[in-house]
Amino acid sequence: MPVLLKTVILLTLSNVFMTFAWYAHLKNLAAKPWYVAALVSWGIALFEYLLQVPANRIGYTQLSLPQLKIMQEVITLAVFAPFSIWYMGQPFKLDFVWAGLCLCGAVYFIFRN
Repeated sequence: MPVLLKTVILLTLSNVFMTFAWYAHLKNLAAKPWYVAALVSWGIALFEYLLQVPANRIGYTQLSLPQLKIMQEVITLAVFAPFSIWYMGQPFKLDFVWAGLCLCGAVYFIFRN
């Protein structure tokens, strides 16, 4: 499997865990004390790091650090927007599209020769 594909897959899975760790407690643990939410979030974040660290190590063999970071930001938005809409029940906003287009511009500039 190509390095870029491995990196994208691992970062995407990592972002799913990260998004749940950072935001799902706002819906699921709202009635619990903050420290319960923090402990649950840390437990979820462990899986994020178990995927994110190898993803960056694999990706860094062929990608620059700025390329890894921009790719991470694009994947973060691609994971966060559906999570926000379907899991958290937030309304769709065109701002998701505009932010995505801005990130596409960032991808272009960071990956061009």
